[in-house]
Parts: sequence; C-alpha cells; structure tokens
Amino acid sequence: MDSGQSPSLPTEAPEHPLPATHFYSVEYPGYVQHSSVPLAVRNLGGTSKLENAFKRTAARSEALLELNLRYGNPYAHPIPGDVVGTSNILIKVTKRKRRRVGDDDVGDYIAEPLGVILKTARFRTMADYQFQPDMSDPIAQLRLAMDRMDVDAIQQYTIPEEKEDYVISSPAGADPNIDPGLVSQGGPSATRSNLRPFPPPIFSRQGIPQNYNFKPNPASMIATVVNEETGEERKRLINKGRWKGYGPATVSFGDLSIPENPIPAVQQARNQVKPELLERVTQVLVRDRPIWTRTALYNQFSPAEVREIHNSKVLLPLVCYTFQDGPWRDTLIRLKYDPRKNPEARFYQRIYFRNANHPMSRVSIVSRRQEGRSAATYITRSVEQEEAIDVERRKSHVFDGVTLTKETAAFQLCDIYDPMLKDMIESEEDLRETCDERDGWYSALAFESIKIVLRHKFFSLLQGYVATQEECEALLEDGGAGKRTQTTRVKKLKYGKHNMAKGALRPEDAAAARLQAALERNARSFQASRREKLGDHSLTPESRP
Repeated sequence: MDSGQSPSLPTEAPEHPLPATHFYSVEYPGYVQHSSVPLAVRNLGGTSKLENAFKRTAARSEALLELNLRYGNPYAHPIPGDVVGTSNILIKVTKRKRRRVGDDDVGDYIAEPLGVILKTARFRTMADYQFQPDMSDPIAQLRLAMDRMDVDAIQQYTIPEEKEDYVISSPAGADPNIDPGLVSQGGPSATRSNLRPFPPPIFSRQGIPQNYNFKPNPASMIATVVNEETGEERKRLINKGRWKGYGPATVSFGDLSIPENPIPAVQQARNQVKPELLERVTQVLVRDRPIWTRTALYNQFSPAEVREIHNSKVLLPLVCYTFQDGPWRDTLIRLKYDPRKNPEARFYQRIYFRNANHPMSRVSIVSRRQEGRSAATYITRSVEQEEAIDVERRKSHVFDGVTLTKETAAFQLCDIYDPMLKDMIESEEDLRETCDERDGWYSALAFESIKIVLRHKFFSLLQGYVATQEECEALLEDGGAGKRTQTTRVKKLKYGKHNMAKGALRPEDAAAARLQAALERNARSFQASRREKLGDHSLTPESRP
C-alpha cells in the first residue's frame, strides 16, 4: 500500500424511511396457496371474525381465534389460537434473473419494507383429541338440523326405541379406518361396540406438552412394603423429604376410650420442643383446668410464647387431644381426662354462634410483613399502651355481658361471667345422669335457655347496647326456651358426619321431621284442591255470569 494513500473507511448503511402502513398476520399451520386463501379465511371464521380479533379495542373473548380444519363438522374440535402483539416488519423481496452460473441463479434481489406487523395470530397449542360419531344416527341428524335451524326436522324427531344392541357383529376388515393386517384373522366375523357415544365439547384442557424427562424425585427412596394378609413383598418409592404434619389425637363422642398417651410419631419428635415451655403448658392443663379452647389457652401466655406454641406443631399433641363432635368439640383436652364421665366437666362445654355479618377475610402475608417491619408501629406505642393491649388480648375468651371482645361467639361456660348466665350455668336443678351428645350434662331445656340468653346478650352488644335482665326473662317467659332454635335440615344426615352440639337433629328426629313436613304438605294440597272443587260446584248455571 502506498504510504501517501489514506486507508478506506467503512461506509455506513443508508437509512430508509419505514412506511406507516400497519399489517396483521396469521401463522396458519398448513400450506396456503393463492387459490386457497378463501378456504383458509373460512376455516378461521371468516373476515368478520378476523377483523374483530385484530381490532385495537377487542376484548379477550373477541381476540380468540379458532381454526376449524374440518369446517362444517359440529363434532370436530377446533384448534385455539392467540392474538399477540408484535413489532415485525413486512418486507417485499423482488428477484430479477440475469444469467445462470452452474446450478445457481445469479441476479439482483431488491428488498422493500411495506409496513409494520402490529398483531400476529398464532396457533401454538396442541390440538384436542378428535372423535367422529356415526352421522347417520338420529342424534347426529338432530344436531345438524339445529345448526341449520330446520324447524321441520326438529319437530319430526322422536326418541328411537332402545334396542339394547350395545355389541354387534361386523365382518373382519369392514372398518375402513383400520388396517386389515391389524385385524384378527381368527374367524370370519368380529364384534364391535354399538354404544353410540357422542364426544364432549372438549377432551383435554392441556394445551402445552409436559416435559417429563422420566426422572424420579431425587428425595425418593426405595422401601419394601409387606402385605400382612398375603406376605407378599413390594417395592415402592417413598419421599423422605415430605413434611410430616402433627396434630392432637382426635376421637368421636361415641368412642368408648380416649387417648392416654401421644401417638408414636409425636413421641419421637419430643426432642423438638423446649422442655420449659412444655412444662408450663402441662401445668396449665393440670393446675388450672383440664379443658381449654385454643384462644383461652393462648391467652395464658405471652405473645412470644404464643408464637412458639403455634409454630411448634408437636407441643400441643404431646399433652392433649380433641373431640371432633359433641359439646366439647374443637377444645384441647388433657390426656387421660374423659369429660363424659365427670359431671363437673359441664362448665367446660363450648357454645358457638355464627355471625353472618362478620367478614372472614384474612390479611395477606405481604401486608403482615410490612406492618411488622414498620418502625412507626412500635414508636407510637408506649409501654403502658403495650401492656393495656396485652391485657385486652388476654380477655378475648371471656364474656361478661357488658364488653364485646370479639365479633364471633365461641365461649366455654366457665369463661362466662355474666351474673344471670352464671347462675343458670351453676344451677344443679336440671342436670342429666349421663352425658348427652347434644346438650352434654345439662337437660335440653336448661342448655337451650343458656344459649337463648347468651345469644340475645351477645348480638345486643354487636348492635351497640347492653341487654337487660328483664329483656332476657321476658324472652324466656314468651316460650323462647321451649322452642327448638335449630332448623330442620333438608339434606340427609349421615352417621358420624353431623354435630349435634351445633344444632343438628338426631337421625331419628330428622326422619320424623321430614315425615311431618311431608304430611303437612299433602294436607295443604288436599285442602286447596278440595276448596277448588267445592268452589266450582257451588256455582249453579243460573248464578254463573
């Protein structure tokens, strides 16, 4: 290179203006020629369907395209498509041939941008399973007539007589859809199903194939399981990393025995609990009282201890069990203590009322974390305020008839300090000799009176005023205590699936109530029909208008 000649600098590509014309494209899963464009548009639903799908203000329901590869067949499941936003450029390529060198055509290629593709319709999901029924079947003909809105064909349709020919014989190789080489040659004829099934609107909701990789769970281990009856050994995969949940042993009110010791799985996890906290919980269950609601038990400890008891899933199962029904339902009961054998356990019975106006919304975890991390929550509260809040929290399980501590009524009788209710609870005049599943140790009348007064006082506090003793006495004198407040259930009560303590009828009482209701309905209908007949016969021809 000559030293006096300057090196050549690379030239930049020239800039060309991009046309402002907007286009929409469809990725059609098939071969499309110029002559088959109308056929492809028809399979997509027509030009109006395409215009609505590509409209800028189209809703999600309108932006859904369906490709019918078997157009006109009502039993063919279409392939769903999605309209997505794109920023592609549509380029027109023009090729001019000049000469042929060997096997290649040498010529000029001209690329010209025509516009921008803003939206593209894609069909990326898997096609659904297809099933074609016999179109000569009367049901299929009725379906086609409904599509054509053929009123005459719809009116002429009649349900055919059931012939019960569910399996019919057919000659081998008669089905054109089956390869004759795959048909068994054992005999001159074969049988086929004649159930005439019709396909559902959709077979599978899976649109994307799963990537299985056919690999087992790395946390799984092979374990040998022996069948106790046959002695057969089988190998199966067990996930050793699976979390094991712990909970108090649960028994039914009808069970004869109660748990005396924790279950073996809980015994093995005893070392996960702090001995000091376990000793404190045991002392509360032994020293104070043997039965607690979860709220009442938590109120006996500090917030830090409550958090640790709640997070430790092993602590409570080590010292208590629960009833799944009966008057002590959902309470924590000390092991080896059976409230069904001790009349003094009536003070620990639980009463629960539903508050339909109470919102059951839960605060999200993010909100709770943000509230917990907020420094203003702790700065604005003094030590006296924190102590006052803790004192109020420890009284949330108590009902005194004057103060409303929570919006849901779930109290034990021993935690009710209202003078009128306390006299009714401690009265020994109307008690049972044996414990009842619905009313516990109280008679039906005595326990119903307690619930009526408690319900009236609690909902009065929700409305903003304190109920007086005169109101409660008048309520009892009006016959409120003698009326059953529970409603007769319409659905069938299954044994072991209902809780009498919450107002469910006994199976025999429920059957009697249903029979009584049926008799009353029949009597009313008979009286109504009789009145109609008498009213018609009472009019003589002269008196009729």
